[in-house]
Amino acid sequence: MLHLAYFADDFTGATDALETLAQSGRRTRLFLYPPTPAQCAGLEAVGVAGLTRSLAPDAMEAVLRPAFAALRTLNPRHVYYKVCSTFDSSPTVGSIGRAIEVGRAVFGGGVTPVVVAAPALGRYCAFGNLFARYGIGSDGPIYRLDRHPATSKHVVTPMTEADLRLHLAAQTTLRIGLVSLPSIEGDPERVHQAVLAQAGGGAEIVFIDALTNTHLDLIGGALGSLAPADRPLFSVGSSGLGTALAAYFATIPAKPAAVPPGPVLVLSGSCSPVTGGQVDHALAHGFTGVALDPATPDTPAIREQIVAALRTGRPVIAYTARGSSDRPPVGAAELGAALGRLAREAVAATGLRRVVFAGGDTSSYAARALGLQSIEWLAPLAPGAPWCRAHAPGSPIDGLALNFKGGQVGAPDYFTAALG
Repeated sequence: MLHLAYFADDFTGATDALETLAQSGRRTRLFLYPPTPAQCAGLEAVGVAGLTRSLAPDAMEAVLRPAFAALRTLNPRHVYYKVCSTFDSSPTVGSIGRAIEVGRAVFGGGVTPVVVAAPALGRYCAFGNLFARYGIGSDGPIYRLDRHPATSKHVVTPMTEADLRLHLAAQTTLRIGLVSLPSIEGDPERVHQAVLAQAGGGAEIVFIDALTNTHLDLIGGALGSLAPADRPLFSVGSSGLGTALAAYFATIPAKPAAVPPGPVLVLSGSCSPVTGGQVDHALAHGFTGVALDPATPDTPAIREQIVAALRTGRPVIAYTARGSSDRPPVGAAELGAALGRLAREAVAATGLRRVVFAGGDTSSYAARALGLQSIEWLAPLAPGAPWCRAHAPGSPIDGLALNFKGGQVGAPDYFTAALG
């Protein structure tokens, strides 16, 4: 029985949700395009890795309306629009408001719950305001979102407002409510009633605070009882929402599989200062570095340099930046596709079995250029960024171990840890 389906606004977020559901014991597969009922046979959860985070609202709607309609035909109990745990969006790029409007049109009205907190990633919601740790999987300090050193200065969608109600209100005219921390105590029924009270007061979208996984467990129970009998419940959230729903459908946790041995190729299109520090660490600890010109990253000379370095048996890191200050803005679509082509050609030439992509905006395009059909969870690496197994029948990349890392993810030794 298919319990859950989600559409993610980028590829790194999609693999984050995949890991959450797979580790809970859900039989889960992530697709690049909405799956058919036959492809869902034997699965309990499915995801679709989109790229709407980088699109204008009208372009988002052109993608989301048929995708949501396809997911509705699968008849899951819950469908959610997976967003970044820092709620990256704006009225002109990656509008979560527009995504909610489209989702409500496809799945029906009623209340749309929104759960952004993801404690495992260092994301916390209190009284409608979002707080984030600096560096997912690290011990960095926690900042209110509008004062966060990275997210407040994002090159495409800087987050200058921490109150999620105010941030979303700039993207939609739907009425917005909040179930705040004092109501996230006790039992799921109390949370359920708090959501209904907000809806009864006219709210069409209801944010739900959370600080801990215990809060998420309560929220999962509440959302489970909110689902209508005749259609899926449509909601919005980070991987914390996936954690909440997976807890509601709890089962035996999944066991990780072995990651293939051999060298690692890292392809980084990230401008994040967190990733910049990780690139520096990798270069200081045995990686062969290949600096990429973001305007022409996949020239024949670069391809030859990467292949030659991999044939020595050393890990290779090819990067377009070492932090946010040393690279001019460049289109995610063009850059991501070039990184995907570099990976595909390196695999074909060397038999490489492990590839890491860094950069949330570029990874969505890299995955498509790589030629993936779908992926499944393989093993953990860092919170929010697991190793995954590629499915691409008839292609050299079939069975490839892949890791997709957002710019803020990981400790300073992230890339060297991928060698283990």
